[in-house]
Amino acid sequence: MIDFPPYLLFLIGALLVALVRPAIGRWIALVTPLLSLALVWQVPLGSHVELVLMGHTLELFRLDALSRVFVLIFHLAAFLALLFASHLTARLEWVAGLLYSGSAIGAVLAGDMLSLFLFWEGMALSSVWLVWARGTERAYTAGMRYLIVQVVSGLLLLVGGLLYLHQHGTLSFGPMTLADPATWLLFLAFGIKCVFPMLHSWLVDAYPEATPTGTVFLSAFTTKVALYALARGFPGTELLVYIGAAMACFPIFYAVIENDLRRVLAYSLINQVGFMVVGVGLGSELAMNGALAHAVNDILFKGLLFMSMGAVLMMTGKIDGSRLGGLYKTMPKTTILCIVGAASISAFPLFSGFVSKSMVMSAALIEGHAVVWLILLFASAGVFHHAGIKIPYFAFFAHDSGLKASDPPNNMLLAMTIAALFCVAIGIYPQALYQLLPYDTGYWPYDVTHVLAQTQLLAFSALAFVWLNRRGLYPPELPSVNLDADWLYRGIGYRIGAALWQRGWALQAWLGERAQAWRQSAGRYLATHVPEGQLGGSPLSGAMVIWVAVILAGYLLLSFLPGMG
Repeated sequence: MIDFPPYLLFLIGALLVALVRPAIGRWIALVTPLLSLALVWQVPLGSHVELVLMGHTLELFRLDALSRVFVLIFHLAAFLALLFASHLTARLEWVAGLLYSGSAIGAVLAGDMLSLFLFWEGMALSSVWLVWARGTERAYTAGMRYLIVQVVSGLLLLVGGLLYLHQHGTLSFGPMTLADPATWLLFLAFGIKCVFPMLHSWLVDAYPEATPTGTVFLSAFTTKVALYALARGFPGTELLVYIGAAMACFPIFYAVIENDLRRVLAYSLINQVGFMVVGVGLGSELAMNGALAHAVNDILFKGLLFMSMGAVLMMTGKIDGSRLGGLYKTMPKTTILCIVGAASISAFPLFSGFVSKSMVMSAALIEGHAVVWLILLFASAGVFHHAGIKIPYFAFFAHDSGLKASDPPNNMLLAMTIAALFCVAIGIYPQALYQLLPYDTGYWPYDVTHVLAQTQLLAFSALAFVWLNRRGLYPPELPSVNLDADWLYRGIGYRIGAALWQRGWALQAWLGERAQAWRQSAGRYLATHVPEGQLGGSPLSGAMVIWVAVILAGYLLLSFLPGMG
C-alpha cells in the first residue's frame, strides 16, 4: 500500500519551479524524477490506492508488472529530457515537462477510466506548451492542431468510459473486447494517440515544430501511454496485428523523401510504434514482452536521436538535410552519439533495438503470421535506410555545408551520453531489461540464426543505399512539402469548410432578403385589412408575424413527432 502517489511529486515540483528563481528551479526539476523514482522503487507490486466517489471505486494508483515497466522508463526519460533542457533560462519547458511527465506516469498507474481520462487530458494540456515554446507562427498553428486532436481523443475516452460504465457497471480499466460501441470508442481514443494509420498526422505535424528540447519530451510519453492503454485494454486483439504492420511499413516511404530530419524521426517513431502494436495484437507472452521491451528501447534510442538532431538545430539553426552536412568535423561528440542511436534503432547486434525487435518478429512467426513477419522484415530494412543511415549521413557527412558549429553545452552531451550508454548496456546485457518484463519466457536473442539473419539484412540494406546513392537513384534531399493524411483536413477539408462558409453567408443573405420582403408584405396587408387601433394602437410589425408563425409551425411539427405530442 502507498499513501503518496509518485506523480504528485511532479505536480509539486512543477509548482515550485514556477515560483522560485530559475537557478534553483533547474535543480528542483532535475531532482524531482529522481526522488519519485526512489519512491516507486520501494513500492511492492500489487500496491494500490482507492477512492470511493459517488458510489464508484476509483483506483488512483495501481502498480503491477505491466505498469511498472512504463513507470520506470518514464522516470528515466523525464530525467534525461530535463537534463537535456537544463541549460535553458526560461522555466516554461521545465514546468511543462514536469507536468507532462507526471501526467504520463499517472496515466499508466491509473486503475480506472475516469482517472485515466484526467491524466490523459493533463498530458494534452501540458505537452502543447512544448510546441508553443518555440515561438514561431508554424509552432503556434501546429500546436493548435495538436491540441484539438489530443482533446478529441480525450473526449472519446470519456464518452467511451461512461458508456462502458452504463453497460458493464464498472469503471475499472482492464482487458476488454471490441464487442460494443463503448469499447470501440475507447479503442479509437487509444488509436489516435497511438498514431494509427490515417490518424497519425498530428505527430509529424507538431513534433518537428517543437523546441529542440521539447521534442525529446514529446517523443517519450504520448505514444507510449497509448501503447500501454492498448496493452492493458486490448491484448491479443488480432486487428492490432494488421494495424501495427501497416504502421511499421507506410512511414518508411515518407521518411525516405522527407528533407526535415526531425520529421524523418517523427515518421520513424510511427514505424517503431508499429512493431509494438503488432506485439500487443499477437498477445502471447513473448509478443507482449517484446512490445514492452521495444517501448523501453525506443524511448532511449529515439530520445537519443531527437537529442542529437535538437543539438544540431540549436547549434546551426538548420535541420534540413539539404542544408546540413560535414558537421562531423566540428561536432564530433554529437556525431558519435547519433551513430549509437542510429545503430540501436537499426537493431545492430550488441545494441538495444536488436534484443527487443527480434522478440516481436519471432512471436509473429510462432503465432503463424508469416506475411506479417515479412512486412516487419521489410520495415526493419527501411528503418536502417531512413534512421540508421539517412539521419547521420546527411546531418554529419554527405557534402560539406560549410557550417561552423561546435558541440552543444555539456548538459546536453551528458544526457545524450547517458542514453547512449543505456542503448549499449541493454544490447550487451539484455537480461537486465528482461527481468523487468511481465513474463519469464526464457528468450535469448543472441542465437546464431537471429544474429546472422539480422547482420545479412543490415549488410544488404547498406549495399542498397550505397548503390542507389552512387547511381543517383536515392531520393535527394531537396526543400519540399510532402502531402500526408493531414491533407484531408488541411487541404480538402479547408476548401470544403470555406465553401460551406461562403454558402452559409449566401444563405443568410437570401434569408435576410426574404424576411425583408415578408415583413413589407405583412405590413401592407395589416395596413389594408386591420383597422387602426385594433392591435393596441400600433401596427403589428412583419417581423413579429414571422416570429409567431415560426413558433406555431415548430409547435405543430413537434406535436406530430413520437413522444412529443
